[in-house]
Amino acid sequence: MRDPTRFTESENWIGGFYELAIEIGDTSDERLQVALSALWRVAAIEGCYGRNDLEPNEQDEVPCTVSSLAEFGHLRGTVTLPTGHRVVCGCLASRDDEGPDWLDFYLPMGALTRVDKRIGGFPFSENSGVASLTWRRSLDDWLASIGTSIFNEVQFRRGLIGFETDGNFETRQLDGATPEERWMGYLIPTDGGLRLDPANR
Repeated sequence: MRDPTRFTESENWIGGFYELAIEIGDTSDERLQVALSALWRVAAIEGCYGRNDLEPNEQDEVPCTVSSLAEFGHLRGTVTLPTGHRVVCGCLASRDDEGPDWLDFYLPMGALTRVDKRIGGFPFSENSGVASLTWRRSLDDWLASIGTSIFNEVQFRRGLIGFETDGNFETRQLDGATPEERWMGYLIPTDGGLRLDPANR
């Protein structure tokens, strides 16, 4: 049986990513570090490594820091899903000179498919619409809980949950509202904290 926790198993990393993307706010190493440290702790990510061409026992751990993100581009480990299965995972930061800091925690679709056959060819298969909510809901709720815990330590502008969400720039114009038909989940700051508007498509 192929192992969804193996770094060097290339098929674990294919198919895109299911992710929690958080818009932290204006560029700040300090705020990004708080979010990164909180992510690793609340998601209970095991290990922190800069490479996926070596297994964890073949490389040294790296510090879970903004500096490591800048050096390696990605930080990787393994995480236990709500189903109890363990898979590879990773994170990256998107930082533009004129844009905000984003922190992106991702679960590779290749590894997810190995632990849940319902996922199939998501999001490109015929069962990728409303039917996929049967497995997405618990995953989305878990990612939302991680986002909420991070928000309690560093308030951010918004969070997006779903497949390849980090490039969804139109969300910058949300202004507290979300679409009626949602292919992704939205974490929206409110006066009372953080609101989840879950995916419904």
